[in-house]
Amino acid sequence: MKRIAILGSTGSIGTQALEIIRQNPGIFKAVALSCGKNTELLKEQIEEFKPEMVYCEADSSLNKNADSIIDIATMDDADMVLNSMMGMRGLEPTLAAIEAGKDIAFANKETLVVGGELVMDAVRKKGVKLLPVDSEHSAIFQALQGSAGNTIRRILLTASGGPFRGYSRSKLEKVTLAQALKHPNWSMGDKITVDSATMMNKGLEIIEAKWLFDVPLEQIQVLIHPQSILHSAVEFEDGSVIGQMGNPDMKVPIAYAFSYPERINLLLDGTAEPLNLFALEEGMTFYPADESVFKTIALARQASKRGGTVPVVLNGANEVLVDMFLHKKIRFTDIQDTLERVLDDYIGKFGLDLEGILEEDKWIREHVSDYLEGSKG
Repeated sequence: MKRIAILGSTGSIGTQALEIIRQNPGIFKAVALSCGKNTELLKEQIEEFKPEMVYCEADSSLNKNADSIIDIATMDDADMVLNSMMGMRGLEPTLAAIEAGKDIAFANKETLVVGGELVMDAVRKKGVKLLPVDSEHSAIFQALQGSAGNTIRRILLTASGGPFRGYSRSKLEKVTLAQALKHPNWSMGDKITVDSATMMNKGLEIIEAKWLFDVPLEQIQVLIHPQSILHSAVEFEDGSVIGQMGNPDMKVPIAYAFSYPERINLLLDGTAEPLNLFALEEGMTFYPADESVFKTIALARQASKRGGTVPVVLNGANEVLVDMFLHKKIRFTDIQDTLERVLDDYIGKFGLDLEGILEEDKWIREHVSDYLEGSKG
């Protein structure tokens, strides 16, 4: 039985992970849970799964055998840590879990965006597995199985295009919060849903793929695929393209990360639905992302190419701006416009350790409002 500690058990990924554990009690066990603010749901999870360790940021009375998130990440009896935390906060516990020798299933792409070099160095030194839960990176990971030693020509990173695919710049300026939170294919948390709408989510995934698969940025191509059936693919030097298809369901990549290298039967009990290709009446379509309208993809590439702490600042600024948009303090297009000004102004730092990265992240969060139009200068 695989014993799993879950960082962020009350979020979208965490709750779906617990559904898999619930349906496979002889295979997996949730031994540790953590959450931020959703105390009522956490109480229900504690009652059902009876974890040996619990940490709650909002209510310390719920804590059990843990004084911090690091205690959950480094729990002695856990075989694997699922990092489904939101944003930059996932970096420190991920590094702690790796240092403790834990295999990592991660849906926290920001971990690699802001600390890719630190994380990958730690993974190599400790010899642990870093297993992606993002549907796109899981698809790439699956496509690479059995292909060791073969040269990758391109990674084909798919994107649904979010709710605003095909929009012009002028149309984007009129977008409302309610519209941005209505993703056409996926059910996700508010922050990642907005990131999908701005296409920043895809920009962050480009950086994640660069670190995870050790592929140059120039060999990662974004394909808009509205049906979200092909979750991503790899093209090899002989022209062969191998990809992974399935219904848009996050439980599939979560389960694969948990059970790797084996697969578990998610269809038998209805945890997942089989893909019916005959039902795809509109077929499967692909086209390039319009980076003149959705600037975030190019901004992410620029940040990653410049390196050092530039991706840290891009990510930190984005997290603040998305939160401002969610609270209706700025317009939708203010997100990418402000990010562009931040990168134009910022000079990166290099060779920083974890503490230095955290300091730079703190700095941009305190100063990002200076870059809002009309505030700087």
